[in-house]
Amino acid sequence: MRTEAIWHRQWRAFRRNRRGLWSLYLFLVLFVVSLGAELVANDKPIAVRYQGELYWPVFQVYPETAFGGLFETEANYRDPYVRELIEEDGWMLWPPIRYSYDTINYELTVPAPAPPSAENWLGTDDQGRDVLARLIYGFRLSVLFGLILTVASSAIGIVVGALQGYYGGWLDLAGQRFLEIWSSMPILYLIIVISSFVVPGFWTLLVIMLLFSWMTLVDLVRAEFLRARNLDYVRAAQALGVRTPVILFRHMLPNAMVATLTYLPFVLNASVILLTSLDFIGFGLPPGAPSLGELLGQGKANLHAPWLGLSAFVTLALMLSLLVFVGEAVRDAFDPRKYHADAGERP
Repeated sequence: MRTEAIWHRQWRAFRRNRRGLWSLYLFLVLFVVSLGAELVANDKPIAVRYQGELYWPVFQVYPETAFGGLFETEANYRDPYVRELIEEDGWMLWPPIRYSYDTINYELTVPAPAPPSAENWLGTDDQGRDVLARLIYGFRLSVLFGLILTVASSAIGIVVGALQGYYGGWLDLAGQRFLEIWSSMPILYLIIVISSFVVPGFWTLLVIMLLFSWMTLVDLVRAEFLRARNLDYVRAAQALGVRTPVILFRHMLPNAMVATLTYLPFVLNASVILLTSLDFIGFGLPPGAPSLGELLGQGKANLHAPWLGLSAFVTLALMLSLLVFVGEAVRDAFDPRKYHADAGERP
């Protein structure tokens, strides 16, 4: 059976899982919206028309003098003086939420954290920042961090597992002993210790977590390569003098990826959970970053403001549930037993 036909059959099998299919669609919609977070939640207008010229503050920085002001610094579009200057000879197109993730609402009528209102739909955190804006940016940050970590750790794990499974012998034995030692370490504790010695940052934290997350797929890929290395097509390629990298990554890897792909949504799920856990206990992203874990921590510290913890919990639970449902659908689509049990399909 051709590779295209196999993937087409598995896509049809995935679509038959309605929960997984709609979960994928909903997750993609939420992710696409979060990718355009600056157009949804921002303290700058999307477009400004002033004296016949069009400006795009979301994408470019303009000084106050561009709109008739006095200062060369960046215009503060929430300032009544700047708004009045622009509206005298133009207009501003604002996003639905007029707050970015780090915008402080200085016009609150109650102490922060303020409850939900018409101005702040999900209330504010303990510093007066809009909760809904931080959720949108936090969703994007969590997913992007998880995706990068998943791709990087999976790539390393696949290469290591492929080499162990193909060559076997002392390389496999030494690799397995190293994995046993490395995986037995208290990973979360080590990440906390390392994070306390380095300046926190997106890429720094990503590298630290990558040191301990690349082992997830090693055993699975190793088992697939151990099974496949004695098959006839591999033996034939070796006898014909085909180069080892070609055998590994062009002939054997596609077969191993069938089982590996079923794990990727769950690996992404685990990456998001680990980031959220570190942010919750204060060893994750830098202070002020739009983090779901940091918002959960605020909810714990401000029990009198239940909208903080509940909003972050619902967002995180929705994200992780969608990924689990997608992962289950992918697993079922690649399960050969379900394929042969389907009366409408024939191997």
